[in-house]
Amino acid sequence: MFQIPRRKVKAVDPDFTLTDLSRAERLIYWAIVLTPLWWLTGIQALLFPLLTLYLIVKGCDLDKLTKASLPFCNWAWLGMSIAAFWTSIFGLDAMGFSPMKAAATLFTVLKGYFLIFGCMTLPFWHPIRTKVITRAVVWLSIGYLVTLAIQTVILFGVGPQPSILPPLAKVIPGDKLSLMVKFAVFQPFAGIPLPRTELYTADPPILGVCAFLCFFICLAEPNKRLRRYAIAGASASLIIAQSRLAWMCFPLANLIIGSFRSRLPREGTLWLATFTSFVSALLGLTVNDLISKPLETFNSARADSSKDREFVVNATIEAWKESPWVGWGVMNKTVSWGNGEFTLPLGTFSSYSQVLYLHGVVGFVFFALALVSTLAVFWEKSLRGNILCQRAFGTLIGLYILCQATTLTWMAIYFWFYFIWLGAIIVETQKETASDWSKLLPTNK
Repeated sequence: MFQIPRRKVKAVDPDFTLTDLSRAERLIYWAIVLTPLWWLTGIQALLFPLLTLYLIVKGCDLDKLTKASLPFCNWAWLGMSIAAFWTSIFGLDAMGFSPMKAAATLFTVLKGYFLIFGCMTLPFWHPIRTKVITRAVVWLSIGYLVTLAIQTVILFGVGPQPSILPPLAKVIPGDKLSLMVKFAVFQPFAGIPLPRTELYTADPPILGVCAFLCFFICLAEPNKRLRRYAIAGASASLIIAQSRLAWMCFPLANLIIGSFRSRLPREGTLWLATFTSFVSALLGLTVNDLISKPLETFNSARADSSKDREFVVNATIEAWKESPWVGWGVMNKTVSWGNGEFTLPLGTFSSYSQVLYLHGVVGFVFFALALVSTLAVFWEKSLRGNILCQRAFGTLIGLYILCQATTLTWMAIYFWFYFIWLGAIIVETQKETASDWSKLLPTNK
């Protein structure tokens, strides 16, 4: 049988030091490392999109657009940004145009889909190495560990503390909830009160996504001591976030990454299916019952949260059916339950139902195209043994699953560095391919 030849790819440089950083690398590095400072001052929601926009404008020129073409996945994310903005205009027109609403809509697109496009494009227009992004994320993960330790001491020593609105956040227009500095609290999990926090994010599940992504990025850190502390920080954050879906995606991503390097996971899938059928027959249960029982336990760990999410998603789908092609453009409808005790805008949960609701079938086509093309760009190199592409592929699968529980436009700003990392991997693998081809060309002596 024909097999794609594998080539050993060195994932890390043991002698790597942060020297000779380009201007873009320096700005991005310190923007990531100083995330706690931006969190405490309340400006990270503005800083990261504006920094990305600045570097995009600074690095864009006609030669780069014509001579060094971007991969299809980058254009797909740009197309999604345009589709989101276009459908939002229809929604604003239906509601009655106002400058504040228009500015808020433009900023939502900027810090969502355009931010993803911009971050993945930066490595094509600026010299940005994966090693630099990895080292910055390592320090960010170590910061997670330090901040978690401080918050845990405060929680057990002093007790739960009220949220604080940072000084600069007071002058930023719009909703202040996502800009609040919050401390760890006790929340019930499976009936047991346990510490839970969101650190530098707006919601604990977002911290779970960030910790999940940081873990796999930090695996490439060449300094063993830094790598251990970073992995400890990412792991501790993943646990304390109490994101059940992130917990499930973590072993799944490891399984996907391992399947590229070993036949055991692929054979294990067959053995797992056989064992499942055997246990089902032994206990007199159908396979569906055997799967549904653990799922019920999974949902019951935080039953109210699962029911609320399901209720909002179902209401969002029903609203989308009223305007299926271009959606509603803006989140102008809400849903209430519990005799009016709880009210949330439609599209709050699940990226997929939100895209349908806001941007209709038109937007969803661009969204699906962006997701699939981004995943596909890492497939071939993953088969050839590139460990960074394998980790990118595995984490993307996990991220797509996590998007079912939390909207991508809301949480992308908190792991913006992940998309720069993806773009840098694509650039470096393209250079490796070009180098391999150049070795095959005849040379004139």
